[in-house]
Formats: sequence, structure tokens, C-alpha cells
Amino acid sequence: MSQQGACVGGQDIAGQDVRDLPPKPDRERAETDGRLFVGDAGEMRFSPTQSLRWGMSPGAEFLVRETPDGLLLEPRDPVLSKVYVEPTSACNLACRTCMRRSWNEPVGTMEMNTYRRLVEGLREVPSLRKIAFWGLGEPLLHPQIVEMVAQAKALGAKTEIVTNGLLLQEGVARELVAVGLDTLVISVDGASQEAYENIRSGADLQQVQKNIEVLRAIRRANSRGNPEIGIEFVVMRRNLGELPRLPQLAYAMGASFVVVSNLLPYTEELQDEILYGLWAGRSYLPQRSRRMPEVLLPRIDARREVVEPIMSLMYHTDFAQSSSDRLEEGNGYCRFVREGAVAVSWDGALSPCIALMHSYECYVMRRQKRILRYTLGNVAQEGIARLWHSPEYVAFRDRVRRFDFAPCSDCGGCNLAESNEQDCVSSTFPVCGDCLWAKGVIQCP
Repeated sequence: MSQQGACVGGQDIAGQDVRDLPPKPDRERAETDGRLFVGDAGEMRFSPTQSLRWGMSPGAEFLVRETPDGLLLEPRDPVLSKVYVEPTSACNLACRTCMRRSWNEPVGTMEMNTYRRLVEGLREVPSLRKIAFWGLGEPLLHPQIVEMVAQAKALGAKTEIVTNGLLLQEGVARELVAVGLDTLVISVDGASQEAYENIRSGADLQQVQKNIEVLRAIRRANSRGNPEIGIEFVVMRRNLGELPRLPQLAYAMGASFVVVSNLLPYTEELQDEILYGLWAGRSYLPQRSRRMPEVLLPRIDARREVVEPIMSLMYHTDFAQSSSDRLEEGNGYCRFVREGAVAVSWDGALSPCIALMHSYECYVMRRQKRILRYTLGNVAQEGIARLWHSPEYVAFRDRVRRFDFAPCSDCGGCNLAESNEQDCVSSTFPVCGDCLWAKGVIQCP
């Protein structure tokens, strides 16, 4: 690698004279459709905009891998591209599967001054692509959620909200459409009222569907195509039979994709609900279909009682490649780290992923485990770009990229696996060898 930038064919591809680049119209088109140009000496040429977006800064290192589709150029340390923001840890429901059943942290709501400091810091991040509003609580409970989305859109970022949909009243829906929300993911764990309420006690699936229909009507009235609607479904033994009904629910709600995730039990009573351990489930199509909703399926045990509902789901839907298919030689693939994401909790604390935003108890492969919160600073006190480039965070990302941890979820665990503080290969806190997200079992929108 050149010390002046990434290098292909022995030539620098960053920091070149603009006069050496193709004519301006071609450069502008290339910046939007991802094209690159090759110079007379065989060197690849990136525009200044592309260099900033893809982290082509002086001294940056890239990993090159040859694939059947061509060369894959991957930064050794990813650029910051996605931010998960937890507007509040409060919720209007008390679901039996929720983390709040196994924690003792105070409930809180993000102050707008904290959020504004985050936004100010993100102005210095040209690689930013998406801001997703969700976490432990219900985002629509935040009284200024619409303003938060509007400020994120002003940064030029794509925006997403993950919600249970019960608070999506007409006024809120109209404002979210007006400010340009890009994606709305509705979290439902049942395609029928009976199954839905069994997990989300007291919740009304018909009300959620009515709220979504109002949102779609507002979109049509304003000739808008967004927000795109998606569904998140946590599958377990008690709602496994609902999978064949998901395509019909997705069609009724106008959802273009469905994310199916496994359950991470936070209480002892839910241990027998898990469907994984032997791994199963592959995805097939690389692109989202316009005809049928895309489903991202996690690895699920290929047991007799599981196969029939899965096959029925597959018959009616399309599948896209999921991160679980990118596991290399049995190692973990952390989407949060590898794809340049961070998580900011309601109090402004920055964590490397959703799983480390809070401290809680859970059960991994039927083993009780204590997860301790891991933070790397606070965005209300220090710019997020500076926190991202801190030595501790850079070292952590490198360790996770290599997945230099003991394979706790594979070996059955020992007393060290009772928390994420250390493991048997002397990894320092936090250790991720038991992370079911990195194993492709749990997946997020």
C-alpha cells in the first residue's frame, strides 16, 4: 500500500491532480453510480468525493481479495457509515422477549442537546450513509422524533425507524412522510392476533395494520415512495407456525422486505423457545425482488418440525444473501464493526454495537450469561469522529475484524463464559466469542 493513498497497479489512486481526471460530467456520474477510471499507466482513479466517502485518506490500508465477480477492495479499518440512535429506553409495551426483563438500568430519554452534539459531530463524517432510530425502547415515544429524523436528513443520510407501530398515529405519520423518512420497520412477532398478543401482551395487531394503511395513504396522496416499509419478526417455537402467514401479512402492509431473526432469551423460561444450535437456513438471491418481499433468514436447526414452516415461507418469498453467509472459516462476522456502524444510547454513550449498549442477563445456548455494557466515550462531550478514531476503538475493531476470541458458543462454554469480561485465550473485555449476532443467528434490520 502506498503511504499516499490506496494503490492499484503500483500507482497512487488518491490525491491526484483534478486535471488528470476524466471530464467533469463523467466524474459526476461516476460519483453517483460507483464507476472508476483507469489511467494510461493502469492506475485506478478515484474522484475526491469518492475518496472521502470510501476512506481513501493518506496512509489508509486496504485488503484486496479476488472473487468470481472481480476484485473486492475492503478497508482494513472501515469508515464510519451507520449510526444507531436510541431515542429512549422507555416503551409502551412489556413484551415477554424484551431485554428489560433482565436488567436494572434506569429508563431515560435522549435530550435534544445531546442529539444536536451528535449531529454536529457527524458533519465531519463524509462517509456517513445511514442513521437508524431504535434501541431498547420505542422511538415514537420521543416527543421530538420527527425533528431528529429531519436533522439526520439534513446531513444527507438515509434514515430508518424500527417501531412496534402502535403509536404511529396519523399526525406522526404525516410528519414523518413530510421530512422524508426513508425506511420504517415494523416489529411484529405474530401474523395473527393470537400469536402476536401471546408475545406482546395487550397489543393490537389490527391497530398496527390500520396505522400502516394510513401511512401508505399519506404516501400516495403526496406522491411519495418512502418510507419503504419492512417487517422484523423474531421466530421461536411458540410462533414458528406463523411463518407461512408472513408473506400475506407483508402484502397486506405493503412491506417490501421481512427480516427474520432468532430469539435471544433474556429469561430462563424462554430457553426452550430457541430454534438454533445445529445451524440451518441459507439465502439465495443477491438482489431484492420487485414481485415478492425479500426475507433474510437466520441459521435455524433443520429439525422436522422446523422444515415444513420454513419451506412454506420459501415458496412464497425471495431470499437475499445474509451476513451469516459471510462467515469465513468458522470465524464470526460482525456486521456492526465490518460495516462501519456505531450505537449511541439515550444518554449519549457510544458503543460498538447494539448488544453492548446496556448491561443485562441472557441465555446463550442454554447458559446464563451476564453482558456488561461497553462504551467508548460520550457524543455529548466529544465529537463522534474523534471517538471513532480513538486508539482503543481502532484496536477493538481490528480485534473484532480478525475475531480474535475463544469460540465460546462452539465449545459449550466454561466458567469464563458466564460473562463477556474475559475468555480462555486471554482476550480482554469485552470478549465476543459468544456473540450470536456475529454467528449469523441474531440479525437486525
